[in-house]
Amino acid sequence: MRAQRALGTCLSGLLFVGLAATGCTTVAKPPSASKNSSKSIRATKVTYNYTAKDRDCLKRAMYFESEHSDHDGYLAVGSVVMNRLTSGAYSSSICGVVAQKRQFAPGVMTRVVSDQAEPELDQAASEVLNGERHPGVKDAMFFHTEGLKFPYSNMHYVAVAGGNAFYEKRGLDGALETPAPLPAYEVAMNYVPVNTVTTTPFPIVLPAANQIPIPTLDPMTTASISTAPTSTIAVPVPRPAFDGAVQSVSSIKAGG
Repeated sequence: MRAQRALGTCLSGLLFVGLAATGCTTVAKPPSASKNSSKSIRATKVTYNYTAKDRDCLKRAMYFESEHSDHDGYLAVGSVVMNRLTSGAYSSSICGVVAQKRQFAPGVMTRVVSDQAEPELDQAASEVLNGERHPGVKDAMFFHTEGLKFPYSNMHYVAVAGGNAFYEKRGLDGALETPAPLPAYEVAMNYVPVNTVTTTPFPIVLPAANQIPIPTLDPMTTASISTAPTSTIAVPVPRPAFDGAVQSVSSIKAGG
């Protein structure tokens, strides 16, 4: 009996110690509030303004860079434009990104877009501006014609679409060598009508031609002034000959 009691006491002690240890382990776990705090930080989207001109620039880049291919090619190039816009390493406007020298196709801002491609281009542009992205492009901000080969080791290829090969620049450790673009769910695009954009903070009001104020002259002065225009040139009247008295005064002033 004593042995059984001793054994029971030992088992009870071990059970109590195990429960106590479990309780300590539970308390020592780090709080999960960090996950909630990170979510609250990312709740606010970064807003970018765009105009009808920016939309046209986006369509031009998608059209000429994808060789007028298809919706998949349009979406891939559009994703690259948005990645550059939100990375902070390029211009802060869509047209600024597309028009940057030696980056996109020559003549991208001046060449004529086919009318037949407009419906599909409009649809692709609307999708990109509303947050749609090509699933394979990811963080890529660079591409070249499919089939070309380059000796650089930092070209990490992620997708092929519209006749182009898209790649990210990554180092040997796999880290991006460029600022990472914002994911689509953190970006909000705000359309700004052109008629709301002004370059002057205050309106400048100019008087009408018949409302220019004319200074009022003294009546005594205006009585001898003729308002009728004249084309006669005034000829100076010759001075009269000086008499001796005047000449003597002049000589005194000059000599004194």
